[in-house]
Amino acid sequence: MSKLTVRLGKLELRNPTILASGILCSGSLLKRAAIESGAGAVVTKSLTMDERGGYPTPVIVGVNEGLVNAVGLANQGYEGFLSQELSLAKGGKIPVFVSVAGSDSKEFRKICVRAEEAGADAVELNLSCPHVKKHGLEMGADPITVRKLVKEVKGTLKIPVHVKLGLSDSLKDSAIAAQDSGADAVVAINTIRAMAIDVHARKPVLSHVYGGLSGPAIHPIALRCVHELYEHLSIPIVGCGGVEDWQGAIRFMLAGATSVQIGSAVATRGVEIFGRVAKGIERYLDAQGFKNLDEVIGSVHR
Repeated sequence: MSKLTVRLGKLELRNPTILASGILCSGSLLKRAAIESGAGAVVTKSLTMDERGGYPTPVIVGVNEGLVNAVGLANQGYEGFLSQELSLAKGGKIPVFVSVAGSDSKEFRKICVRAEEAGADAVELNLSCPHVKKHGLEMGADPITVRKLVKEVKGTLKIPVHVKLGLSDSLKDSAIAAQDSGADAVVAINTIRAMAIDVHARKPVLSHVYGGLSGPAIHPIALRCVHELYEHLSIPIVGCGGVEDWQGAIRFMLAGATSVQIGSAVATRGVEIFGRVAKGIERYLDAQGFKNLDEVIGSVHR
């Protein structure tokens, strides 16, 4: 077993790096990321019941130390992706997690059941998107809703259920609610509600006005969230937010994350980021005298 191998609940990953949802959308691109980049797992685009065209352009803008996007959960609908694209993604021979974005528990259950039937290795419940009404963060910021939703989804599936939560005052309580309802892992965090303004046009840059900030700007915030959640959870935590190099990944793991998701850096630095981060982590383990990542995870708490 490689010293980079980690166990994310019931799943074994060859290394702790995971492609975050929303960056590479088609099954063939996910397969390429899996094979060529060296990621430990990949997460699909968030799937909804019906096809969504998303918001009009512009939907993304670069800002200092990050990106602000409001794509609007654009996707082809769950049935189209799961019947046509998932098998391609699975060709990468690493775990594929299907991100699910329903508007109520019935939609979540239906999409999750179909994802399991289609061969998903796990589902990731998107309870964290900050810019789509009746989806995402509006649900994840309510611990009562999280508890009910996760319990209902867990009751219908055999594959692991991961819950992706966003920044909110109730993050800790929502994470505990997810764990108490049977979640196999918590992912923290998603993008943070933000905006950009064109000073010459004197108007918002994004068509939707508000979007989600990602990239290095949110890394210290995400790091704090993971550190706090580690104090209250016994299930694995996946750190997400601003990882651009092996140091960012190691910081998440020191704070308590079992693995890390990488998103914006794929857009800015290419899929090769996964291999570079994994190699950097391995060099760090050797230099520090660690036998495996278990010795690193959560060590700032000890």
